[in-house]
Amino acid sequence: MNDHMNLKTLPGDDIRQIMWRFSERYDLQMVVQSARGVARGPVARLVANGGRNSHEWTEGKNDLLKTFDESGITALFMEPEEGGYIAGPKNLALALTAFELSWVDAGSATCSLASNLALSPIHERGTPEQKQTYMSRCVPPQPGENRTPWRGAFVLTEPLPYVGVDTSVLSGRVRIAEWNASGEPVIQVEKRGRFITGMGFANFVTVAVESDDSRIKGSCMVILEETDQGTFDRGVPTKKMVHQLSSTNDPSFNMKIPASRIIGGYTVKDGVIIPNYSHSEIIEAVFRRTRVTVGLMTSAKLLSAVEPIIRYQRGRFRGGQSATPGTPRYDQGLQQKEDALHRLVDIWATGEASASLGFAAARHFDAFDPLEREKDTICEAQGLKGRAQLRAFMKVQDEALEYIRLTGNSKASSDPKTMGRIEELRANTLLHYSVMDALAQVICPATKLWNTGHGATTMREAVSLMGGYGITEDCPGFLGQKWMDAQLEATYEGPEAVQRRQLSITMTNELFLAQMRQWIAELREIDAQYPEIGASAVGKTMELWLWTLDHLQKSKDANGKALYHNQRHGVAFAMADALCWILASRFQIADTLELRDKGMQSAADPEGMRGFVSFFTNLCHVQAARAAGEVSRICTELFHAYSNEASASGTQIEAFTEHRNQLDLCLRGARLSKDRAAQALTQVMIPEALDYPV
Repeated sequence: MNDHMNLKTLPGDDIRQIMWRFSERYDLQMVVQSARGVARGPVARLVANGGRNSHEWTEGKNDLLKTFDESGITALFMEPEEGGYIAGPKNLALALTAFELSWVDAGSATCSLASNLALSPIHERGTPEQKQTYMSRCVPPQPGENRTPWRGAFVLTEPLPYVGVDTSVLSGRVRIAEWNASGEPVIQVEKRGRFITGMGFANFVTVAVESDDSRIKGSCMVILEETDQGTFDRGVPTKKMVHQLSSTNDPSFNMKIPASRIIGGYTVKDGVIIPNYSHSEIIEAVFRRTRVTVGLMTSAKLLSAVEPIIRYQRGRFRGGQSATPGTPRYDQGLQQKEDALHRLVDIWATGEASASLGFAAARHFDAFDPLEREKDTICEAQGLKGRAQLRAFMKVQDEALEYIRLTGNSKASSDPKTMGRIEELRANTLLHYSVMDALAQVICPATKLWNTGHGATTMREAVSLMGGYGITEDCPGFLGQKWMDAQLEATYEGPEAVQRRQLSITMTNELFLAQMRQWIAELREIDAQYPEIGASAVGKTMELWLWTLDHLQKSKDANGKALYHNQRHGVAFAMADALCWILASRFQIADTLELRDKGMQSAADPEGMRGFVSFFTNLCHVQAARAAGEVSRICTELFHAYSNEASASGTQIEAFTEHRNQLDLCLRGARLSKDRAAQALTQVMIPEALDYPV
C-alpha cells in the first residue's frame, strides 16, 4: 500500500458498499437511498425548524410516520408474505437504515424502529397466527386499501428503582380473570412502564409480566391492544433532553385479554397455564440483535461529524485582514495546527472502528438467524430443553473446537481431506450453531457497549473541535444535539453495566476464545504482507488480553480471594472493556482489507481508490495503537494492582512483562500513520455546503 497517495474526497457509497459488504445487494442500496432521502429531507428540515425543542408529540413529528410509510422504511421489517419486500434476515438492512437516519437525527431512527422493537418478540417467538396478524397490520396500506397501519411499543422497562437494569425483576403482573371449562382463559394484566418509546402513537404493546396467580407459571410476554377491555393509559410525555423526534411516555395498563395473546402460546398442565417462553427467553432473543442497531446510531454521529469539523477548521479565521484568499490562514485555518488535525483523526478512526464492529455484527446475525431457526426445529423435534439441550451442546464441544481449528488453517483449502472434514463438521447444525452463537454472544454486547459508551465520549471531542459553535442550536451537522443524544443511546436496551455483565460471562466461552486465537494467526499473516495496517499490534494485544484473562481466572488477590468471578466487577468488567477495543480494531482492519481487495477491481478512478485504501490503512494503524494502549493499561493494572509481593511469582511477572514488551515494540510507526492521516485531511475536498439544512 502506498502511504503517500492523497485522499481526494470523503468516502461515498462506492466505498461504503464494499467495506460493509453490500455492493452486490441492490435491494440494500435502495434501502440506503430511501432512508437517506428521508433523513436529509423531512427529518433535517424538522430539526432545523426547531422540532427538537418540545418533548410533546407534535403534528410535525407525527408526519414523520407517514413519511416512513411512504419511503418503505416501515415495511422493511416484514417478510414479503406479510407485506414487506425483502425476504430473509434483515439485520444489515435495519442497521443501514438506522445509520442513515442517525446521520442527521437519531431520534428519528428510534421513532422509525419503535414498532419494529414491539414486533420483535412476536417475530422471534410468536405463534404463526400472532406473526401473521400483527406483522400484516403494521404494514402500510397498499394502493386501493383503506386502512391505517398499526404502530407498536415495547414495554419492558420497569418503574424505579429497576429502570430495566435487572430483567429478572418485574413489576408487571398477570393473573386469571375468567376460566370457563369450555372456553379460553381470560387473563388480567397490570403493568406500569417507564421511558417507553413509541407510546404516544402505539395501537398495541408487547408487555413483560410475571405471574401473580398459582394457575399461571413463571413469566411471559403478552400483547395488549388499545381497544381491549380496561385501561390503556399512554401516560404523560417524558421530559427528556434528547431524541425529541421519538415519542417517550410512562404508560399504565390494566386490561383483560384472551390467553391467546401470550407471545409464543402456552400449554395447560394440571390446571396451570404454562407459557411456552418466559419473558427472559424472549428478551434474550430480541436484544441479542437490536442492540447492534443502537450501537450503529452512535457510529453514524461520529462519521457525520467529520465534514462539518473540516469545514469549520478551514473557515475559522476567515474575515480578518490577514486572512485573504490564497494564504494558508485563509485556506487552512485551524488545519495549520497539528493538534486540531490529530484530534479529528482520532474521531474519524473511532467512527470507522465502531461502524466496522457494528456492521460486522449485523452481517453475522444475518448469517446466524437461519441457523438458529434450524437449531430450534431440531431441539423441538428431539425434545431438547433446559439441561438436556445443554448436554447436547456439550457433546459437540470438542468437534466444534476442531472445526474452528480447521477453518482457521490457511492451507485447508488445498487439502481435500481437510475440506471434507470441515464440510462434515459444518453439516452438524448444533455444532455450527455453537460456534456462531459463541461469537454472536460477544459482538452484540460489545457493539452496544463500545460504540455508545466510548462513542459518546468521542462525540464530546467532536463538539469541542467546533469551538463555541458546537453547543449552539444551529451548529452545522447538529453536533451538539448528537452529543446529547449519544448519552441516551448508551442506556438504551440496558446501560453499560448490563453489556459488561453479559460480556464477562460470554467472553470466557472456550469456543469464542478459540476463534480469537485463530484471529491472532490471521493477523500474523496480514502483518507479514501489510505491516503498515497495525495488524501486529492488534494480534499482540489479543495475546496480552488472553494471557491476562487466563492469569486472572487462575489467581487470587493479596487477600486470598479469587480474582475472576461473577460478582468481581472491578476485574471482569474491566476485561470486558478491554475486549471491546480489540474487537473494534480487528474488524476495522478486516473492512480496510476488503476495500483493498475488492475496491481496485471495480474502481473507475484507481488513483482515488488507492488514496482511500492508504488513508483507511493509516486510520487502522492509529486505532490499533490506541487499542493497544487501552488494553495494556487495563491488563497491567489488573495484573499488578491486586497483587502483593507474595501473590505473583517471578515467572508470572516475567511472562507478563514479555507480553507487554512485545506489544510495545509493535507500536512502531503508529504516530507516523497519524501524521499521514492528518496531512490527508488538509487536502481532502469537501462540498460547498452540507447536503441537509442547518
